Amino acid sequence: MEQSSITIDVKLDHDKIPQQILWNASSSSAEDTQTAKAMMLAFWDGKEKSALRIDLWTKEMMMDEMGDFFYQTLMTMADTYNRATHQKELVDDLKKFAADFYARSRKLLEK
Repeated sequence: MEQSSITIDVKLDHDKIPQQILWNASSSSAEDTQTAKAMMLAFWDGKEKSALRIDLWTKEMMMDEMGDFFYQTLMTMADTYNRATHQKELVDDLKKFAADFYARSRKLLEK
């Protein structure tokens, strides 16, 4: 069986706030370690029937970028849900919510 690995390193400041998020994947076309300002990682615990999550962001992550990040994450979650369930009505609802969320986040930034 083939194996692929994803490595995530988080550099913290003295208050344990993420300063830098670095990652690489063994099956990625990118040879160098990549830098990210934010990350969301979720695992499903089938035994406990609960999601285990790690959400991190650095001080450099700006509010407009966080809005973009959430919008894109919600849209890709909708795509994943569609591939897994083929429940188009729910997928469309999630995409509509994502678009509304994005528009509202942009409006709030204008204030």
